[in-house]
Amino acid sequence: MGQVQATTERVYDAAPERVYEALADYQVIRPKLLPAQYSEYEVRVGGTGAGTQVHWKLQATEKRIRDCLLTVSAPRPDQLVEKDANSSMVVTWTVAAAGEGRTRVTVTATWQGATGIGGFFERTFAPKGLNRIHDEVLANLAAEVR
Repeated sequence: MGQVQATTERVYDAAPERVYEALADYQVIRPKLLPAQYSEYEVRVGGTGAGTQVHWKLQATEKRIRDCLLTVSAPRPDQLVEKDANSSMVVTWTVAAAGEGRTRVTVTATWQGATGIGGFFERTFAPKGLNRIHDEVLANLAAEVR
């Protein structure tokens, strides 16, 4: 098994504190950011930042639906890390200043991929699909931090 990684980023005309605050709000803001590939979104514990536990189903492809139960940590003041209890997936959101009044958000998802020919296709195509989904989330975030 090899590790699979998908990374997407976007720059916003907003202060890093405002962007981080929006990303850390799993109760109100996060559900607004999610595109159609997400369903059954539910905050189970907390709702803001570290200690939050959230559930959703992610339809990565027409046939592939992941049942995700994520626990959020904040190992650094500029980072949120979501670890899935149902798989090896870890999603890291990093917020960094990108000039005066601007912010760069980088979202990186990693997981242990399959082996064999299935693993080859997963490593080749899954990151592109997940990047499209995360790009949509980041685009929706722009409307929230204006």
